[in-house]
Amino acid sequence: MDGLLAGKETGERKWMYPLLRKGVLYKWRSWVSYFYLIIFFAGPFIRINGQPLLLLNFMERQFVIAGQVFWPQDIFLFVLATLVFLVCVVLFTIVFGRVFCGWICPQTIFMEMVFRKIEFWIEGDAGKRKALDAKPWDKEKVIKKTGKHLLFLFFSFLIANTFLAYLIGSEGLLKIVTEPVILHWSGFISIWVFTIIFYLVYSQVRELVCTVICPYGRLQGVLLDQNTLVVAYDNLRGEPRGKLSRDTELNASKGDCVDCGLCVSVCPTGIDIRNGTQMECINCTACIDVCNEVMIKIKKPVNLVGFYSENMIQNKVKPSFTGRMKAYTVVITLLITILCYFIFSRSDLDMTVMRGAGMLYQEQPGGYVSNIYNAEIINKTKTNKLITIQPVDPAVKVKYIQAPGAIIGGTAVKTVFFLLIPASHIHEAKTMVGLQLIQNHKVMQTVETTFVGPVNN
Repeated sequence: MDGLLAGKETGERKWMYPLLRKGVLYKWRSWVSYFYLIIFFAGPFIRINGQPLLLLNFMERQFVIAGQVFWPQDIFLFVLATLVFLVCVVLFTIVFGRVFCGWICPQTIFMEMVFRKIEFWIEGDAGKRKALDAKPWDKEKVIKKTGKHLLFLFFSFLIANTFLAYLIGSEGLLKIVTEPVILHWSGFISIWVFTIIFYLVYSQVRELVCTVICPYGRLQGVLLDQNTLVVAYDNLRGEPRGKLSRDTELNASKGDCVDCGLCVSVCPTGIDIRNGTQMECINCTACIDVCNEVMIKIKKPVNLVGFYSENMIQNKVKPSFTGRMKAYTVVITLLITILCYFIFSRSDLDMTVMRGAGMLYQEQPGGYVSNIYNAEIINKTKTNKLITIQPVDPAVKVKYIQAPGAIIGGTAVKTVFFLLIPASHIHEAKTMVGLQLIQNHKVMQTVETTFVGPVNN
């Protein structure tokens, strides 16, 4: 197998010099990449109902997805969404193999559609790049290498700023950019740390991310089966391979593969697709494009390399939606239905009540017993809300130490209060008390908390 590491003789890394061939599938990948890049760089500044398209602010515990605000209290939704995502990945891989890696993965898009194109533009195609790396340092090499790496740093800087904007919000990023550095040391350092990481990934690590670091590629061996569609070589049609000759009878005894080696030359991970499905294959379809060009030139049917399953090649059967695929589809449908139900049934307000830790009850005038409580109330909307807390049992009273009042949209407030219960109503050491969160005379949420008091026989 042609791989990422040079030969067994030295054990040194083998640098990839893939050829650039712009076939039909490459053009489709380019359009997908352009769309992705536009969304990626514009994402932090896009607003839906006044909220960012995506915000994952772990420091302030605020998360926004497609304009929907989520708080730590919604963690079960993240768990459920993660489960749905993992099952979708499994099903997608079972059906289409690793096509995600070649067409949608950010690593591939940035590497092949941004940094690799910069490399092509400055240093030329594979042969010129290889020759440039091999030659001694002269004026041409210094200029080209310096220009390339400066552009790499520039785009890494842009990616780092955008990535940080998804973590702290576009407003936070603009403050770091426009205000004095001394006010935002942590943000300034974060930008440059991310910049260096991205620069090293795309200038040095490169395809090793896909073939060595990313665990998804190794999942293929577990998830793929004989019905999975992957980029594959039709060996029954292509073998025995051999160069074309002027002898018509000799050509007739050969397969369609002319052993030109272009499928290897264009591969960004350096594999030979004719050796079968390999872990390093990211399904980028570059080999399909270049092989089709050759087939057209020699007047042979296209797709000697194409999207095939093992069954399609060996048994000449059409793609089928197997029982395994149907089972995963049912599971995904159920999970997505449950997830949508929980998302759309969420209340605009969320209240968490905790009795004061380590605090005992107090006897109050008028025959009442009190406990002290802390509550956090979150406003998940962008409008201000005026709220109150009201016990379900009319015999229970609320006495505020710190009243909640109005809650600004997208924020949380804390309130401290006493619950007072008539001693005659307490018959156990611990009593469950229901509390209602009221907004505009409407019950938004009901929670229960424990009340500790003396036991009256």
